[in-house]
Amino acid sequence: MNTFGRILRVQLFGESHGPGVGALLDGVPAGLPLAPEDLEPDLARRRAGGPGTTPRREADRPRLLSGVYQGRTTGAPLLILFDNQDPDPAAYAELERLPRPGHADLTARQKFRGFQDPRGGGHLSGRLTVGLVAAGTLARRLLAPARVEARLLEAGGRADVEAAVAEAAAAGDSVGGLVECRVLGLPAGLGEPFFDPVEGLLAHALFALGGVRGVEFGAGFGAARMRGSACNDPILDAAGRTATNHAGGVNGGITSGNELVFRVAVKPTSSIALPQQTVDAQSGAPAELRVLGRHDACHALRLPVIVEAVTALVLADLQLVQLGLSHGAWA
Repeated sequence: MNTFGRILRVQLFGESHGPGVGALLDGVPAGLPLAPEDLEPDLARRRAGGPGTTPRREADRPRLLSGVYQGRTTGAPLLILFDNQDPDPAAYAELERLPRPGHADLTARQKFRGFQDPRGGGHLSGRLTVGLVAAGTLARRLLAPARVEARLLEAGGRADVEAAVAEAAAAGDSVGGLVECRVLGLPAGLGEPFFDPVEGLLAHALFALGGVRGVEFGAGFGAARMRGSACNDPILDAAGRTATNHAGGVNGGITSGNELVFRVAVKPTSSIALPQQTVDAQSGAPAELRVLGRHDACHALRLPVIVEAVTALVLADLQLVQLGLSHGAWA
């Protein structure tokens, strides 16, 4: 549904062109210093404005409506709200009958029997990731001194991201990208065998991000082409430090104490200016669609900080599970 986590639980709410969006965090330990301006560095990295990003301008000023008193978390549910200040619902009027190829317009209509909000994807829009980024800032603090860092390795299959995005945008098209995430200083022992492995929980959360089409850890799919003698990571000491890291910092679903490394493949933005084939959902007749509205030529440009936030939320929750904490004080 709309909630993820065992102790540190995050729930997303709102619609792309509704009054606002945000996140509700439960299980945040009491005593954690927090002010709205603390969220700004991560929110700024997600914000649009650069080449290849949407012309939609949202200030994304967070309002902390509950769970904070005198600058510290109280242990009560923390509600973070972002007002939608630059919506344009009129651009999506046709989507009630003309679903966009590559989007969830049609599947949402089928699942919710036509009662879904069709404006810009409604609750299924990437707009909701602003709440994830804010929640991730809190999770980073719980993870410290471990650091989560992600970067865009390529766009459209090219290392020259700027050129790939510019060419696609000029053609009225879009490109996808490949994001790599590394977590340094993570302790060994996080994760549970079989059904709650670190890789499984991270993949579960990462696939909630629109457009994610693949997640691989360490050597990833390349491991299928290796021999065991090359793939196995030689163990250097009793702490579990290894000479190589083809496992990506996880063995048996449990962190090994080595650097956690994974990559996320993201498809091209589905909303493009070129005409596309669709169907009239009301009449069933074939139709041509030209998508209006404001969209990224490459939404992977803004994805690294979102991947970091999701990663921090998953790992912070696992850390709280390991420590057996729920609403304990944070010193």
